[in-house]
Amino acid sequence: MFSLHGYGPSIFEGTILTLEVSLVSLLIALVLGMAGALSKLSRSPVLKGLATAYTTVIRGIPDLVLMLLVFFGGQVFVNQVGPLVGYDEYIDINPFIAGVITIGFIFGAYMTETFRGAILAVNKGQLEAGYAYGMSSFKVFRRILFPQMVRHALPGFGNNWLVLVKTTALVSIIGLDDMVRKASMAAGATRMPFTFYVVVAINFLLITTVSIYLLQYLENRYSLGVRRS
Repeated sequence: MFSLHGYGPSIFEGTILTLEVSLVSLLIALVLGMAGALSKLSRSPVLKGLATAYTTVIRGIPDLVLMLLVFFGGQVFVNQVGPLVGYDEYIDINPFIAGVITIGFIFGAYMTETFRGAILAVNKGQLEAGYAYGMSSFKVFRRILFPQMVRHALPGFGNNWLVLVKTTALVSIIGLDDMVRKASMAAGATRMPFTFYVVVAINFLLITTVSIYLLQYLENRYSLGVRRS
């Protein structure tokens, strides 16, 4: 057993915060990913161009650089705009907000490609049949496209989620007290970095292992009809 010298509760709090960052970032990524996928598949050249530029930029800039740009650049921006709208006090960007926006924005680009591929994998004849029966675009999406898209998207979604969870470690750089930062402070106080970073590694491994089992369950759930046929 590792002796955490009283820092166990602190590491636990950091782990909960890491999960919160992961889940909120995932929500943002899902919204951006679906919007990006639909934009790439739309007939509008403007929407296609914006979505392509979005995914190209995100895939070309390192995650750490984007995190620093959003946090420090955002802080400079809001403090320059503030006086223009009559707000003269200095504004501090919340590290949690900066972290989830950055991670969500990054993985929204990856989800865009995942969802786009999943949508293209759905049989177009079924969509056309839905329209022929008089369904609205929303009903076709909800009853035909989305359920089948989920099955095709789950493998890519699962990989993105696992990488997203590990990427949350970057928020410690901008001052958010996640478990990596908590472990860093505990390691500095006790001079036992190996012990605390091993605990962090185990925590991440537990999160990803549980996620893998849940994702496997979802894949089996959405593949039932396909396997029976």
